[in-house]
Amino acid sequence: MEAIDRAAAAIRAGALVVYPTETVYGLGADALSPEAIERAFETKGRARDRPLSMAVPDVAAAEGYTRLTDRERAFAERFLPGPVTVVAERGPEIPDELTGGRERVGIRIPDHPVALALLAEVAPITATSANLSGDPNARRVVDLDPAVERRSDVVLDGGSLTGTESTVVDVEMREIHRRGALADEIERWLADR
Repeated sequence: MEAIDRAAAAIRAGALVVYPTETVYGLGADALSPEAIERAFETKGRARDRPLSMAVPDVAAAEGYTRLTDRERAFAERFLPGPVTVVAERGPEIPDELTGGRERVGIRIPDHPVALALLAEVAPITATSANLSGDPNARRVVDLDPAVERRSDVVLDGGSLTGTESTVVDVEMREIHRRGALADEIERWLADR
């Protein structure tokens, strides 16, 4: 997979990469590099007090960067990989730039073969939509804003995506921050446990 290798090398070098998820196209940067994270914020025109999530290949990798509770782990094992962002206590390696100084970070494990192949090579990476803040999400590569595409070293084409946003959930607080895919099922899980 030459394209995956190029994308992983670009992220390791501090550059940006557009990659497909099961929901929308994401903008990937090294989630442990304040400089790379800043590039993602600049490219999106996103306010620095609005945190970015990070993507990892599996729950075990998430545990390396967060302090998952038993309940969060059970939730993650049930819903990930999938169109869900789990908010958990961040570990010491996670820079303030990613979380806007907050003590919690959003974790994504996208259920898309291209994203998972990329994450198997390099992780964690930022998990934010590949669009200008406030603009529609890109469901196809041709939908990418030219400014986002220009500032990205590699664009991985994963075809046409659903366009449904991930559901963002704080499992410990039993709170859904953003309703998206699987929101009703997640609500039931939270109520039952």
